[in-house]
Amino acid sequence: MTTTAPEAARLPELMALAVEAGEAILALYCTDCAVKVKADASPVTEADARAEAVILAGLARLFPDIPVVAEEECAAGRIPPTDGLFFLVDPLDGTREFLSRNGEFTVNIALIRDGVPVLGVVHAPALGVLYAGTTLGAAPLAIRATVTGRAVGAPVPVAVRAAPAEGLAAIGSRSHGAAETGDWLKRFRISSFVAAGSSLKFCLVAEGRADIYPRIGRTMEWDTAAGDAVLRAAGGLVTTFDGAPFVYGKRVQAHDAPYANPHFVAFGDRSLIAAAFG
Repeated sequence: MTTTAPEAARLPELMALAVEAGEAILALYCTDCAVKVKADASPVTEADARAEAVILAGLARLFPDIPVVAEEECAAGRIPPTDGLFFLVDPLDGTREFLSRNGEFTVNIALIRDGVPVLGVVHAPALGVLYAGTTLGAAPLAIRATVTGRAVGAPVPVAVRAAPAEGLAAIGSRSHGAAETGDWLKRFRISSFVAAGSSLKFCLVAEGRADIYPRIGRTMEWDTAAGDAVLRAAGGLVTTFDGAPFVYGKRVQAHDAPYANPHFVAFGDRSLIAAAFG
């Protein structure tokens, strides 16, 4: 199956769907939301379930012929067959951020074609901001917009920045692999380091507020695909820790769970890739 321009043209509908899912999450934000622990020891709440239900219903309506791999569905053992084209959904990326009420959680919707994230929406409902990107059209498009209620403001184009000579702005996980990340970053001149939650880290690189995001630690494809799509549309790239292409659709893996990711690095300026692995 191949994708066509109509998927890119319907990006506003996917943005609206992410906002709707964000509303479902905010309805439970700052409440005593019940928490369960999944088999992989990660937390899950009613907000995850409600947001995923909204997204699945919306995607079934908008794209009935494209299968959807969604985090909570996979946790329940419901993994649909896929070919080269499918959606990856994380209804609430950063459940720990949601529970700590720091606002740094996101709704992630991504379209994968032949292993590559070609369209993505990342919405941070508590922060009132949405990022989207696609490489499906005549030219890549990456944008940022404010969100008030269900209204999405005028989109502002975003792009990665050239790596500054005085040192890079690095960004990393708030709760995973801090020491190892610091060791890896010693190969560069680093002027600042900021910790952040969820897929917002990709988006901050995409809009030129950070230059590099290394991740040492467990992630799944639905955690990264939407942010990865935004970053690629903005001119950046994600690689594995040996510089290899970062691919999606890893349903069967001999030494890991379905859709588990290896360690990775998200780059803004692509010239940094040669500096990292050359």
